Amino acid sequence: MKRILLMYLILFAAAMHPLAAQDRTVSGKVISADDGTALPGVNVVVKSTNIGTTTNAEGNYSLSVPANTTLVFSFIGLTTQEIAVGNRSVVDVNLASDVQALSEVVVTAVGIEREQKSLGYSVQKLNNEQLTQARETNVVNSLSGKVAGVQITGSPGVGASSRIVIRGARSISGNNQPLFVVDGVPISNGNFGGTGNEGVNLGNGAADINPDDIASITVLKGPNAAALYGSRASNGVVLITTKSGAETKGLGVSVNFNSTFENPLILPKYQNSYGQGSGGQFEFVDGAGGGVNDGVDESWGPKLDAGLMIPQFFSQRDASGKLIPEPWVSHPNNVKDFFKTGQTFTTNVAISGGNEKANARLSLTNLSQNGMVPTTELKRNTISLNAGVKLTDKFRMEGTANYVNSKSNNIPGYGYSGQNVMQQLVWFGRQVDIGRLKNYVNEDGEPFSWNYNYHMNPYFILNENKNTFERDRLYGNVKLSYQLTDWLTASVRTGTDYYNNLSTNRIDVRDLNDAPAGDYAEFKRTFAEVNSDFLLSANKNLGENFSLSLSVGGNRMTQRTQDNGVRAPGLTVPGIYNVGNSSVAQEASNALYRKQINSFYGAGQIGFKDYLFLDFTARNDWSSTLPKAHNSYFYPSVSLSGVITEMIGLQSNVLSFLKVRGSWAQVGSDTDPYRLLPVFNFGDADGWGSDPALTVPNTILNPELKPEISTSTEVGADIRLFNDRVSLDATYYDSRSVDQILQINISGASGSLARFVNAGEIRNRGVELLLNVTPLKLSNGFKWDVTFNFARNKNEVVSLPAGISEYNIGSYWSLLVQARPGQPFGVLYGYGYQRDPNGNIIHLNGLPQRDPALKVLGNYTPDWVGGINNSFSFKGINLGFLIDIKKGGDLYSMTSTWGRYAGVLEETVKGREGGIVGDGVKNIGIADSPEYVPNDVAVTAENYNKAAFDNNLAEGSVFDASFVKLREVKLGYTIPNKLFGRVPFRDVSLSVVGRNLWLISTNVPHVDPETAFSNSNVQGLEFGQLPSARSVGFNVNFKF
Repeated sequence: MKRILLMYLILFAAAMHPLAAQDRTVSGKVISADDGTALPGVNVVVKSTNIGTTTNAEGNYSLSVPANTTLVFSFIGLTTQEIAVGNRSVVDVNLASDVQALSEVVVTAVGIEREQKSLGYSVQKLNNEQLTQARETNVVNSLSGKVAGVQITGSPGVGASSRIVIRGARSISGNNQPLFVVDGVPISNGNFGGTGNEGVNLGNGAADINPDDIASITVLKGPNAAALYGSRASNGVVLITTKSGAETKGLGVSVNFNSTFENPLILPKYQNSYGQGSGGQFEFVDGAGGGVNDGVDESWGPKLDAGLMIPQFFSQRDASGKLIPEPWVSHPNNVKDFFKTGQTFTTNVAISGGNEKANARLSLTNLSQNGMVPTTELKRNTISLNAGVKLTDKFRMEGTANYVNSKSNNIPGYGYSGQNVMQQLVWFGRQVDIGRLKNYVNEDGEPFSWNYNYHMNPYFILNENKNTFERDRLYGNVKLSYQLTDWLTASVRTGTDYYNNLSTNRIDVRDLNDAPAGDYAEFKRTFAEVNSDFLLSANKNLGENFSLSLSVGGNRMTQRTQDNGVRAPGLTVPGIYNVGNSSVAQEASNALYRKQINSFYGAGQIGFKDYLFLDFTARNDWSSTLPKAHNSYFYPSVSLSGVITEMIGLQSNVLSFLKVRGSWAQVGSDTDPYRLLPVFNFGDADGWGSDPALTVPNTILNPELKPEISTSTEVGADIRLFNDRVSLDATYYDSRSVDQILQINISGASGSLARFVNAGEIRNRGVELLLNVTPLKLSNGFKWDVTFNFARNKNEVVSLPAGISEYNIGSYWSLLVQARPGQPFGVLYGYGYQRDPNGNIIHLNGLPQRDPALKVLGNYTPDWVGGINNSFSFKGINLGFLIDIKKGGDLYSMTSTWGRYAGVLEETVKGREGGIVGDGVKNIGIADSPEYVPNDVAVTAENYNKAAFDNNLAEGSVFDASFVKLREVKLGYTIPNKLFGRVPFRDVSLSVVGRNLWLISTNVPHVDPETAFSNSNVQGLEFGQLPSARSVGFNVNFKF
């Protein structure tokens, strides 16, 4: 590690070393044509020679030149100018921004830069400003609504993970998220821990990427664009290019400060007419059933705000020891008042500089977040270094290093768990005063709560039962490249991604529910991945009409994951959280996973007259997780693109640009380690942990496993009209993924319960549209830009293994998430209402009946997703807002089930006084010969809701998850540099920003429909979701 750091320091020092200049006889000043400021670091070279210099901090230069020569002025991002000197001794120059050059170049597979017009597949690029002005703690969330075909599902809470899927699910049992590549090297985006079920969420790997260090993000959508990255890129690639310092003229310092304040976007709508109890009765004695319904946690009790006086959990005792009655009044904001205003502060300071010989950037970032849930927090510090130096005219060394330290003293619990405070809050009696619970222990130090049968005080959970973590991560790479000839370059690169994550979970011995004897656990994961590459690239013109680009290379990826866990399931001494303080045998686990993939690949492009381009790629992987007979898999791709406007001379004032493109690709995907041959597991023979033994898995492994194969076809067109005032990128794709690697159930009579097979097919086909329009562009500088993106993906599970009609992806309570042939991926399958032939709900004695047969209740896959982004600019003022849309897909909400069953939601007020006559029918015939008539039997609201919204009857809580959100708003002003005079500040911008400001439309009551149960394929479920955050804040950026 010390040697690696030393190498980076040497590289940084070499990059920042000033370059010597030659004698000077011609001088001048270079300024910006945009704002008139001096431009340091501009390259000034005598044309067709090696004689040159760069401008100083004031934009001045001086150079000795031959007579009648021509000077070339150039800098990255600026328009190059050639000026004949003649007999002049002073040559001043104005350089303008070359916006088109910057926007037309994109980074593609294995870091190869290409002109966008030459690509035969769809890519989309976002710049830094689109990510950092209205920022998210997790950079993945910043892509939501901005990239066609990309669906983001975030989890609420500090440090929580986000899930990203491009063009639908391709694997039934495997990972469906894209590969993340930073500066040409893959990094892990895996979950650090936790699921939606009784766990904690420690975030996903990409959340460690610092938005301030990102120069651009390019999304490669699907196998066509990502074939060169191998099996892990079968779901697409998110390419991240970090800032290098090359864009800085001379040496500069940039500072960015961002502050946001978060409050819940949406909370359940509660009724405030009836309090805790059952059958209209309640009287507190001990909160555990000793009084009148005081052990129940439901709100079917007496009417509130009616002048009643009833003993309650906080009542004082009189001289005889009896509880003194208190006013029975509602507390409408008892849940809202539990949450506090969250705060997130991010400060970034970066030193950077560059010229034609060298570049470097050193960045320091501090993030401090205090969550809306009390006591929850996240701290993150990032150090990033990006540097490159031209050691000789032909030899260049460059590298990046990113160190991230993340930690928290408390992360909130998730799912149906006593450690999830939202589960407690959803059941809150409507008379509960949250303020009286802040002192969460009584005089004896015992927990103080409103109910002692089922619920701990939420403040006790947050202060005494804590989930902590600390993670150190280092990722980066070193690259050496050598220009063998003017058309041939060789390079080698080694990159690493390493992290060490330690998380702890503790439960106090006074906890009444989850661990009455106390509990403490530690889990440590150490992950290391190393990617080593070589690449030989050739770029050569073949005569006047043809060009050839050819690259061949290889990659070796090694991955090692070490998991170590130990748990003390009972504590000897209360309050001492150490695994040695266990009152019973400790529970320990240890696992080691290793994986290696060796690869060779090649890519080529033949261009004709800069308007017709034929591309081809090929890659072969050898994976250690597949058997020798099938561990080698080859996948090719081919694409063709043609610029019609240049090909046949169609360019005009109306039609600025027209390109058509098509591509075909095939990629393979391997599996996890240890699925070929059985390995022993450590367990206990007697079930009590006192007699350890070795056991074999109950799943039959398959030594003949083959890779999953995805084959994709894509066609599209890029059209620009009216001098680029209107542009449209349209794409149609069709992808089939076969030989799915599935674990299927088998008869226990075989001695095992399941086996791995290759079978099944998923198909994705769809349309993506990206439309950019400039409706107004006035001579006074006012400009209005609109970007529309739309993606409709039709997903279908075509087939499953023979004899299997459904495949369970996951389950919770009685609800299953499945893959079923003929249906989109992600079927919600569970118990629904019994219905007559006309679809009416059947009632018995006034209560809705559950159908004994499971049925399809919905599907979490959306019909389409899209976004509308408006941007207005005028003389340094800019205003933008983004609307994010999802249509279709379903969500099961346990919050709705709990809230209806418990009588706390606003819908449960109906029928409290006169009863409820359920909408539907009743059977007045016999079972074999039913005769249905309208239901006319009234039942109590309590009995009706408990029957209709039982945990094992999901249909009533499945909703259409469509939504329209005001995702982002930003209003900023950039102060003209000329106002600062001699003050060194420049490019000062101030902005007010907001994220997730308004849920404009939704069909899901009480919760945000955009919710993630986990980071896996188990989606479409909501279990006690923490509220998502509405954030408002400001951003300040300046340079000097």
